Amino acid sequence: MSEMLRAPAEVKYADELDYLESVDTGPKPFSWRLSPRMVRLFVLGSERADGLEREIPQKWFGDRSFVERSIVTLASDRGLLLIGDPGTGKSWLAELLSAAICRNSTLVVQGTAGTTEDHIKYSWNVSMVIAKGQSRESMIPSPIMTAMEQGVVGRFEELTRSTSDVQDALISILSEKYVSIPELSDDNIVFAQPGFSIIATANSRDRGVNDLSSALKRRFNFVRIPVVTNKRSEAEIVRFRTEELLRRHRIELDVPPTLLDILLQSFADLRAAAASATSDDEKLESALSTAEQIGVLEDAILHSQFFGDRALRVETLASSLVGSLARRSPEDLAILNKYLHGVVEPRAKKNGEGWGGFLDGGRQAIASLS
Repeated sequence: MSEMLRAPAEVKYADELDYLESVDTGPKPFSWRLSPRMVRLFVLGSERADGLEREIPQKWFGDRSFVERSIVTLASDRGLLLIGDPGTGKSWLAELLSAAICRNSTLVVQGTAGTTEDHIKYSWNVSMVIAKGQSRESMIPSPIMTAMEQGVVGRFEELTRSTSDVQDALISILSEKYVSIPELSDDNIVFAQPGFSIIATANSRDRGVNDLSSALKRRFNFVRIPVVTNKRSEAEIVRFRTEELLRRHRIELDVPPTLLDILLQSFADLRAAAASATSDDEKLESALSTAEQIGVLEDAILHSQFFGDRALRVETLASSLVGSLARRSPEDLAILNKYLHGVVEPRAKKNGEGWGGFLDGGRQAIASLS
């Protein structure tokens, strides 16, 4: 198989999934490839008490109860809606669950303002329709319909970004578990096979864009994924993602613990400032999520590799932070400048340990963007 820029979870962790399937003796709902216990173990990692001959690393970092509730929901064949701020790992959790349950996480519909009912039901191959007329052969099933026919998990990303007409089309799929094809006289109903379910994600910051109807809400079990604020958990996530990045780019680099501490502390400081702000103008446009921390670190690492001496320096980290978070000018630049002078400068004078270099790098980055 040719190398992929980003392999889906079922390909990336195929060896682990094969192993777990070979030792899994638990009851499996519907056509699941793994039992609920093994699905949880695949997502959250193994412990010594699990008695496995090989270690299964943790892939999603968050409250265990969120994962367990998600698995129970899917085992009941109800729709699962993962809702939370940007960068909280909703899509990654959905992908891992799909990979573990049915070894296919790629049946995805991306919700946008341009998503239509055809994207979640079916469309037609126009040339085949002209040549032979409408038939099941000339029909193009959506990823959701394909999931129904195969009895696997379909995914709907950013559900609240799609219009109410598209959302309403999901109601009959989730409640009736079939799709009618009125254009056909025969073989005109696609029934969902056992194991079919839908995992949807929604951005809590999109509230008011296209709110879900009460009818659609009743068809989903909600699991709210909070922003990770525990420094230890957040550090584990950043390390996990950074190691993946380094492997992908074949970069040999140890991220100094001091730099990681500075990155985590700077985001904690900026979140605290946003929480105490009295208006949107006093808040960064960024959600300050863990995913954005990873993006800042990735930018700094690649910049160091391509345009530096391959050693990750705190000045480069500060420059990447400013470049990534300053999306509005002059508002965001003013907020970051206030943070550097009001928080970082006193901290640098008091204990140093990299904060002096972080201050210098941040000032230079702001000056270049001003």
